[in-house]
Amino acid sequence: MSLAAVGAALLGASLTPVASAHSAPAKAKPTVVLEHGAFADASGWNGVAQRLQHDGYTVIAPANPLRGLPEDSAYLTSVLKGIQGPIVLVGHSYGGAVITQAAAGNPQIKALVYIAALMPDKGEVLGALTARSTQAQLQPALKPLPYANADGTGGTDLYIDPARFHDVFAADVPTSQTNLMAAEQRPVTAATFASTATAAAWHTIPSWAMIATQDKTLGADVERFEAERAGSHTVEVNSSHVAMISHPAAVTHLIEDAANSTSH
Repeated sequence: MSLAAVGAALLGASLTPVASAHSAPAKAKPTVVLEHGAFADASGWNGVAQRLQHDGYTVIAPANPLRGLPEDSAYLTSVLKGIQGPIVLVGHSYGGAVITQAAAGNPQIKALVYIAALMPDKGEVLGALTARSTQAQLQPALKPLPYANADGTGGTDLYIDPARFHDVFAADVPTSQTNLMAAEQRPVTAATFASTATAAAWHTIPSWAMIATQDKTLGADVERFEAERAGSHTVEVNSSHVAMISHPAAVTHLIEDAANSTSH
């Protein structure tokens, strides 16, 4: 090999690591936090969480206490404080109200994603928002259960009547699965629907919304109203209320779209 060829080879070798050192590092993916709603638990996110993890996202699906909007949003706020780096915050059903309040003032939250969810404005009572729907069939399907606290006070929990659970909550999920979901449902305290939202993070954080067109729990009419009001990036899916269970791929795609759109 000539001296010129040797020199060229050495020069090429020396340039290669220098070019790599100055190339832009890959942007870290945000952590995705999945907040479930009433009558459910975090396992409802399984199909979505598995797909997100497969695509390289860190996923956290905390338990929602379902004890009222002030308590539940305060709990989620504490969970979010333990996360480093950017966050995409996702809420289903009543979980949407929780993320709306918990995300306010947190600069780590880069996107809000609502899946067949409540999106209250500041000062709005949750019960008044749900009452806007002419399509929802939840109210007559609810079964109240009074409970007592250790200090002698009490309250009322709300369940969905197991006989109506499939049709009202998850009509596009096999009955073998919804029978289990009905038996294992977690109640929400009735006082939740009298809660008033004290903040609405969608005013300052970009939002994405999935409208479940066959939703008999909240009603697609309410979901469309909310998404339009918030200026959300909106998609519709032919789904019952539990779109994350019956359409996990579509939900995952929407979450990743939000993550990608806010990572630049």
